[in-house]
Amino acid sequence: MKRIALILGLLAGPLWAQDAGQAARAAADALEAASVQLTNADRARDRVAALTQTVHAFEDGLAAMRDGLRDAAIREKELTRKLAAQEAEVSELLGVLSALGTQAEPHSVLHPKGPVGAARAGMLVASVTPGLTENAKRLRRDLDEVTALRELQQNAAQTLERGLAGIQSARTELSQAIADRTSLPKRFTEDPIRTAILISATETLHGFAEGLSQIAEGEVDDPLPPIGDRKGLLPLPARGVVIRGATETDAAGIVRPGIVIATRPGALVTTPTAATIRYNGPLLNYGLVVILEPQLDLLFVVAGLNKVFGETGDVLPEGSPIGLMGGEFDDIASTLGEGGGAARSETLYIEVRQGNTPVDPLTWFTTE
Repeated sequence: MKRIALILGLLAGPLWAQDAGQAARAAADALEAASVQLTNADRARDRVAALTQTVHAFEDGLAAMRDGLRDAAIREKELTRKLAAQEAEVSELLGVLSALGTQAEPHSVLHPKGPVGAARAGMLVASVTPGLTENAKRLRRDLDEVTALRELQQNAAQTLERGLAGIQSARTELSQAIADRTSLPKRFTEDPIRTAILISATETLHGFAEGLSQIAEGEVDDPLPPIGDRKGLLPLPARGVVIRGATETDAAGIVRPGIVIATRPGALVTTPTAATIRYNGPLLNYGLVVILEPQLDLLFVVAGLNKVFGETGDVLPEGSPIGLMGGEFDDIASTLGEGGGAARSETLYIEVRQGNTPVDPLTWFTTE
């Protein structure tokens, strides 16, 4: 009876109430909805806005799919280890259940102390049998869950393939729609000669930002309202995670006043609020840079992009695409591999300057 008690103790662990594959299934539905949204974007009046929403829908769906598959993989491994660790106990449990059957009656157990001992042993076995049966059912549920999780991960490949193809198509169509766009208001026209002179004479981002007004021709008054009431509530320009705060030293020992966020390869970067493009293009050692002016004496510097959209002087509505991150597009193998997907691998630098003085960007942006 000690062995039976040991089996009961080992198998009687808390069950997970949540379905580990629920997030992945919901993400598959989101990817299907994004595919429909991509089709509808062809008929939208503002294709840029529609395609921007579509790309974000694909990004969110793919991220949720990765997270769901990662959780499913973790849960499967946990159950597999649990079952492997209990292999001997499970074998003994199955042997006991086979011997007892579904009913335990006193007369089915003989005892050397005679009828009284047999009756007592029979009553003890009868009381233990429901627990054994319940743990056997619990074991069956664990085995069924492992099977379901494996099937979920195997069937995810097709959904992921459609989702990855969809997001690449949406990114391509978005780039073309932006190139074809002619309806944006212009606050000023860029003087390319003055811009080239400013770049060649600039050694710091501070100096470049200070001279931005020199590259504008025919500038009109600021058409955008102040956004002070939204301070601390603006969304980050791209989906990502802050990996270095303002004034923190990087791996090269350099201290910068901006923040760095890690994004997925190919992530879409948008303007967090309506703003004028003060500059976009290569700058110093920051790579491709977009400098936005949402209101007078306030600049948002977004650096590290692989591709930039729009022209200097354009006035963009909130949520407009300003570029794409670099890196290889996600592939199915990395998403289905160990850990449920490759980690974020691209970095975006964000700096905020008020009156050409840098301030902590997290006083303007929310990381939720």
